[in-house]
Amino acid sequence: MKKRLWYAGVFVLLLGVECLIALYVRDRFIRPYVGDMLVTVLLYFFVRMIFPRGVRHLSLWIFLFAAGVECSQYLRLASLLGLEHIPTARIILGSTFDLKDIACYSAGCLFTAWLERRGV
Repeated sequence: MKKRLWYAGVFVLLLGVECLIALYVRDRFIRPYVGDMLVTVLLYFFVRMIFPRGVRHLSLWIFLFAAGVECSQYLRLASLLGLEHIPTARIILGSTFDLKDIACYSAGCLFTAWLERRGV
């Protein structure tokens, strides 16, 4: 139970940081790169909050999920589904494909894999 609470605490902290970045940071580094890297770390702690003993290859699964969302942006999935006018759908599905985002996701997932090896 202590581990679950620790993961939940880190998740809430990272969610707060992501919200602050989204609302107040308008730069060319923190918002586009650090924010994208942190979202994979946020997802990692969310899953670990639910499964505190871990999930085999969790960092890889999160990377594949994030890359899949990015690829859906390349395919303009929101438009194909007729959801481009719904702000929440645009936020979740995204609207612009960028290979740099995939690099940021991989950096975040490499960080979480490193955490796994350290026993976090």
